[in-house]
Amino acid sequence: MKHEGMDGIESFESPGKGRGLRATRPYRIGDLLFSCPAYSHVLSVSERGYICEHCFTRKEGLAKCGKCKKAFYCNVECQRGDWAMHKLECSAMCAFGENWCPSETVRLVARIIATLKVQKDRSASEKLLLLKDMEANLDRLDNEKREMNEADIAGLHHFYSKHLDFPDHQALLTLFAQVNCNGFTVEDEELSHLGSAVFPDVALMNHSCCPNAIVTYRGTLAEVRAVQDVGQGDEIYTSYIDLLYPTEDRIERLRDSYYFSCNCRECKTKSKDKAKMKLRKLSDGPRPEEIREMVRYARIIIDDFRRAKHEKNILFTATVVCKKPEET
Repeated sequence: MKHEGMDGIESFESPGKGRGLRATRPYRIGDLLFSCPAYSHVLSVSERGYICEHCFTRKEGLAKCGKCKKAFYCNVECQRGDWAMHKLECSAMCAFGENWCPSETVRLVARIIATLKVQKDRSASEKLLLLKDMEANLDRLDNEKREMNEADIAGLHHFYSKHLDFPDHQALLTLFAQVNCNGFTVEDEELSHLGSAVFPDVALMNHSCCPNAIVTYRGTLAEVRAVQDVGQGDEIYTSYIDLLYPTEDRIERLRDSYYFSCNCRECKTKSKDKAKMKLRKLSDGPRPEEIREMVRYARIIIDDFRRAKHEKNILFTATVVCKKPEET
């Protein structure tokens, strides 16, 4: 695939942040800034039987793989489209039985390795950033994270050695570090965890605790939409973490997972900390009967949500009200 770039968006060197994305034309709240198909994705084991392994569509009546009986698909086309990836696991799941238990990260890395083996040109997920150029932060890993990577590499060899040729150990360490730092949790409209994926172009966005963009998912496609007006030349920010955490918690989580300290306006002023702490302390813990009632109500709402979505084709959108982040 020819490197064609991306309409309305470009990569650049963001002062003090490294690589980033910025708009080359203005956008309004709700506009689609860009979309990015997954370079590689894997469905969570807990969602098998409910969601198609290939396209991440949730539907009833999925057809199961005739061999392993554990992978489910919308139709023959989805099954064929996923075979290059599913064959890495199909025989292994049959052979290991109940002992087949690689982590979701190991499963994703196995699929990335398989994709890299056959990839000849730049993919549609790499218009601005090649997967091999994603940040790894290897020199910043502490002993605990290094041990976790080594354990994942051992798991990769244990469950996939018969079906996959591996790069050398250093390359595997780099790849696992890249996935841990740049991987995405794919969620549905109810914010349920569906699986994991890698979107190289989306990973170029820098963090702000007051972002002007949000990432949502349509199947295995990531969509980046504006939640503030974005001017020409403005950097595009998303949030890497839950913004309901107060400042000190956010800083700690960012340092632990992404190896940087945020110095956006919200982190400097801590203006919303009192409100966030109040929200987090509102509940002393519901009584058992209240939990049962909430679960019953949630199930009703989810059923109504799905029925409305599929029968009435209602477009659900979410917006985040937040002031524009200051440049640092």
